[in-house]
Amino acid sequence: MQASELRAKSATELQDQLLELRKEQLAMRLQQAAGQLGQTHQVREVRRDLARIKTVLAEKAAQSTKTAGTN
Repeated sequence: MQASELRAKSATELQDQLLELRKEQLAMRLQQAAGQLGQTHQVREVRRDLARIKTVLAEKAAQSTKTAGTN
């Protein structure tokens, strides 16, 4: 997932995707704890995707605050 792809999405779409990834992360952690997770690299990818989404959401919030302050 690229940050440029995320920036094209709306805040509500990003929130929905964030929720999905958090659920996926929880499922992976449970599988990993049980020793059933075969592809451990996915844990890292999901964690980084979550961080990307949070960063883009913060950028959008800062931009909307900046825009609202100038009006």
